[in-house]
Amino acid sequence: MVTTRSIVILLLCITVVTPILLYTDRLTTFNYSSAQQEFVEDVTTFAVGGVGSGHLNLLPQETSTIVKEPIGVVYSENFSNSNNLLRGERVVSRVLSATNEEGRVKGENSIKQVTDEEDAIDADDNDEKLTKSSNASDQASEVILNKQGKQLIESSSKVNNIKHSDETPPDARVRKLKDQLIQAKVFLSLQAVRNIPHLTRELRLRVKEVSRTIGEASKDSDLPRNANERMKIMEQSLMKGRQIQDDCGTSVKKLRAMLHSSEDQLRVHKKQTLFLTQLTAKTLPKGLHCLPLRLTTEYYNLNSSQQQFPNQEKLEDPGLYHYAIFSDNILATAVVVNSTVAHAKDSSKHVFHIVTDRLNYAAMRMWFLANLPGKATVQVQNIEDFAWLNSSYSPVLKQLNSPSMIDYYFKAHRASSDSNLKFRNPKYLSMLNHLRFYLPEIFPNLKKVLFLDDDVIVQKDLTGLWSINLKGNVNGAVETCTESFHRFDRYLNFSNPLIAKNFDPRACGWAYGMNVFDLVEWKKQNITEVYHNWQKLNHNRQLWKLGTLPPGLITFWKRTFPLNRSWHVLGLGYNPNVNLKDIERAAVIHYNGNIKPWLEISIPKFRGYWSKYVDYNIVYLRECNINQ
Repeated sequence: MVTTRSIVILLLCITVVTPILLYTDRLTTFNYSSAQQEFVEDVTTFAVGGVGSGHLNLLPQETSTIVKEPIGVVYSENFSNSNNLLRGERVVSRVLSATNEEGRVKGENSIKQVTDEEDAIDADDNDEKLTKSSNASDQASEVILNKQGKQLIESSSKVNNIKHSDETPPDARVRKLKDQLIQAKVFLSLQAVRNIPHLTRELRLRVKEVSRTIGEASKDSDLPRNANERMKIMEQSLMKGRQIQDDCGTSVKKLRAMLHSSEDQLRVHKKQTLFLTQLTAKTLPKGLHCLPLRLTTEYYNLNSSQQQFPNQEKLEDPGLYHYAIFSDNILATAVVVNSTVAHAKDSSKHVFHIVTDRLNYAAMRMWFLANLPGKATVQVQNIEDFAWLNSSYSPVLKQLNSPSMIDYYFKAHRASSDSNLKFRNPKYLSMLNHLRFYLPEIFPNLKKVLFLDDDVIVQKDLTGLWSINLKGNVNGAVETCTESFHRFDRYLNFSNPLIAKNFDPRACGWAYGMNVFDLVEWKKQNITEVYHNWQKLNHNRQLWKLGTLPPGLITFWKRTFPLNRSWHVLGLGYNPNVNLKDIERAAVIHYNGNIKPWLEISIPKFRGYWSKYVDYNIVYLRECNINQ
C-alpha cells in the first residue's frame, strides 16, 4: 500500500511539479525590460502606421502569455507632418497576431481602435494570464500611443487647415455676400415674410447695407473692413426668414422666376448695347464734322491756280503705282495716304486717286493741297461729276434711290425688330461704297489698281503687289476662310435655289479692303455686267442683305487669286484678340467692323497704329478741337 502511494506521489511530482518548475524557470529567465521595450516599440510603430492610414489601431483586449511573431508588414508613405515621418520615409508597422487553438489566424477583428481600457495581445485559451509587469508594459504602451496619436492628429489637422486656407478662392466672401443678397430678395418676395412688416424692413435694410458693402468689389481684398460684420448680421436676418418660410418649393419657384427675369433683362440690355454701338459707329465725331467745314472755307478763299494739284500728268501713267480710295472721311483718307507714302521706297512713283462726295469735295482737296504727301501724286474727284453713273446704267444706284430703300435705312422705330442692325447703316446708301465695282469706268487707261478702304493702315512697301501674277484672275485678295464664319454661307442666302445652284456654301471667303484688280482682265471678262445682273436679281434683297462683300463674292466667284495672308490682317475694328505678331508682320492692317480707330469706342491697344499717322498739330484740326 505504501509502495503504491509512493508511486502515485512520484508520478504526481513528475506530471505536475516538474512542469511547474520548468515554467517557473522560464519566467525567471524572461527579460521583462527588453520584452517591454520591444512590445512598446512594436505597438507604437503600429499605431503610428495606423495614423498614417487615417486612423489609430490597437490589438484586441484578450490575454496571452506569449508574444507571437509579426505576420505582416504595413507600409505607409502618405504622411504630411510628423516629427517621426519626415521626407516621406517609409514606416514599417508590425501587426501582432496569434493563432487560436485550431491554429487559424485571427481576421479583421484582431485590430480595434484605441480605447481607455487595458490593451492585450492574442493568446491561446489554455495559456495563463500575463504577470503584472506585462500589464504595466501594456499601460505604458497605451500612454505612448495616446500621446503620439494626439500629436499626429493635431499636426494632421493643422496641415488640413493650411491646405484648406490655400485652396480658398480670393472672392469667397464676395460670393457669400452676393448669395445672401439673393436669399434676402427671395424672402422679400414671399408673402409670408411680407406679412411681417418689421422683418421686411429689416431685410430691406440689410440688402442696402450688403449692396453698399459689395459695391464694385470683385475679390475679398476689395471689401471694406466691416464686411464680415455685415455678413454675420445679414445671416441673422436670413435665419429669421427661414424660420418663417421653410417651404423650399416656394423658394425654388421664386428663384426660377428671378432667373427668367434676369435672362430677359440681359437680352434687352444686349440689344440696347448693339443698337447704341451701331449708333455710335454711324455718328461722325464733332471734331471730324468741324474739320471739313473749316477746310471748305479755306478752299474757296483760294484762287483757281492755287486749287490745282501738281504732277497731274502722272494720273494715267500705267507704269506707276495707282491706288483707289473712295471715302467721305477726310482724316481717315489722310491716314491711309500718309501711311502708304511713309513706307514707300520711292514715293514719286505712287499715285492716289481719291473719290469723295459733293459735301466733302472742297474740304478733301484743301487738306491735300495744304498737306501734300511727300513726292506722291494726289487726285481728288467728285462722284457727282461721273456722268456715266446714273440710274439707267447702274441698277444699284436705282435701288439706293428708291423710297423703299430709304425707308428701310432711316425708319429708326423699325430697327429694334431687325436681328442684324449693322445692315441698317446708312453708309450703304452712299454710292461711294459701291464704286469698287466700276473701276474700269473710273480709270479707263489704267491696267492695274490697288484698292484700299479708308479704315486701313499701310505698314510696308506695297509695290510688290503690282508684280504678282494673278494667273488670269481679276481680283487678288487675302482669303478669310480660316474662320468658319467667313465662308459663303455666312453672307449668301442658300435657302434660295438660285444661290444654292450656283455657289458652294463652304467656299472660302476673301477680304475687301486691300485688293489688287487687273483691269485688263476685268474688261475682258465683263465683270461689271456680271455685277449688274446679280444686282437686278437681288432687287428684293432675297439673295443677300445689303453691303458690298456679298455681291463681291458672287461677282468674283472663281475669279479671285489668293494672296499671302501677311499682306492683309483684319479684325482690328471688332476683335480685341487679333494676334499682335500677325499685326506687326502685316503689310496692311484693317479696322473692319464698327469700332473704328477715330472713334472713342475704338480698341485702345490698336489705336496707336492709326494715330501715329495723324498730325494733331495741323492748324485746321487743332482750331476745330479748341472750338468744340
